[in-house]
Formats: sequence, structure tokens, C-alpha cells
Amino acid sequence: MNRLNLIDTHAHLDDEQFADDLDAVIARAEQGGVGVIICPGTTAEASRAVVRLAETHESIYAAVGIHPNYCGEATSDDWNQVVTLLNRPRVVALGETGMDRHWDFTPLDVQQDYFRRHLRLSGQRDFPLIIHCRECEPDVTAMLREAADRGPLRGVMHAFSGTSQFAAVCLELGLYVSFAGSVTYRNRKFEPLRAVAAGVPDDRLLIETDSPYLVPHPLRGKQKRNEPAEVPHTTRCLAELRGRSIEEIAEQTTANARCLFSLP
Repeated sequence: MNRLNLIDTHAHLDDEQFADDLDAVIARAEQGGVGVIICPGTTAEASRAVVRLAETHESIYAAVGIHPNYCGEATSDDWNQVVTLLNRPRVVALGETGMDRHWDFTPLDVQQDYFRRHLRLSGQRDFPLIIHCRECEPDVTAMLREAADRGPLRGVMHAFSGTSQFAAVCLELGLYVSFAGSVTYRNRKFEPLRAVAAGVPDDRLLIETDSPYLVPHPLRGKQKRNEPAEVPHTTRCLAELRGRSIEEIAEQTTANARCLFSLP
């Protein structure tokens, strides 16, 4: 097998789990063929942190935003900082944004307010969105359709975990669909997700680790932390599901990531 050329489109390398060995994590990723890592912000503070990472590591680019689970803690100055950070040269996206009904951390109306802010800013500044959706597909669908009425959407539904119907909505609205380690899980619960992954059009497919979360098979249960070097496991799974070679999936998903995030 030739050396793969991969892009991990979602890794939280600002997480405290990487504080002691970040340089080694990045080196392992590069050795494994992961040439680019996109690190999304989840708060204003985290957004500043990922911008610093991007400005000090050649392989890292940043996204800035406020995650739905942290919107309840955000201040007006926090949002202003996110808007200002878009001017930094290594910032390629807005996010992580979206909605979440699994955790009861932020009132729904506050989540909607901040998601709408990200959607409007994406259209105004022409930055793609990195979208989080957990157990709230109807809510997210309604807000995406509202935004699409104002103009074309650019973005990705990250770590996709939804139904085939929701995937169809995302594709209809012009979004990319990204898969993380959960698509590699072999138990029956994940068979519908694996079926979705088999059917996403080639030119809308992305891969990610969502590090340090969602450790892929066969490492699940053997290590606590996921990292970008493990993205080939997800790539290999997608190749098997789609009847393609791992090299083809690597080439396609890398081209897609470069297109969506306007990477050099």
C-alpha cells in the first residue's frame, strides 16, 4: 500500500488530554499520512487556542465558534471574539456549531440563537460551517432550511450519526457528510449508520477522528484517547463499505476537504 494522503477534518487538539504530548501526536499523524488536521473551537477561549495551534504548526488549520453545549455560558464579548478571529489567516471554517438535545447544558432557544448567528455569519463571510447535531435532527433541519432560503449553504455535518433521511436532507442542502470512528463499530446498533456511509456520494464524503473521542475499531476498548493518526482506520472501513480501495477513499476525501475548506 502506498503512503496515504489524508486530512483529519475534526480533531480537538486543544483538549487537555493532548497537553503533555501534542508534538508527538502531530508527528504520529504525519508519519501515518495525515498531512492536515482541522481543529475546531468550542468556546471563545478554545477558539483562541486552536488559532494559536494553527499559527505554530504547519499541518494544523483552525475553525472558530461556540459549541451548542457551551452557548449558555457565552457572553457578547465571546461572540465578538469569534467574529474577530475569522480574520486570522489560518482560520478556514466556523464551528463547531449546531444543536444538541442529548445534554441538557444549554436552553434550546439559546442554542437556536447561536446556531443562527453562525449560519448568518457563514453566509456573510463565506466561511464553511462545521455542524454538530445530536438527537435533534428536526430542529437542525428547520434551521438549515431557514438559512438555505437566504442563500447557499457551505459546510459539513460532522461525525454523522443520524438517519438516512437526515443524510438526504444534508446532501439536498449542499452539505458534506463526515464520518468518525463510530462508523467502524461492528455491533448491530451501527448498521444503519454504516449503510448511510456506503451511500453518500463520492464528492460529499469526509473523514475525521473527533479526537480525543470516538476511538475506532479495532482500538476501541484498548486505548482511551483517539488521535489523528488513527484516521486510517475509518478510511479503511469506508473503503470496505463502498467497495473501493483505501487509496481511492483517501484521495477523494482529501480532495473534498481541500475544496470545502479552501485549503492550499
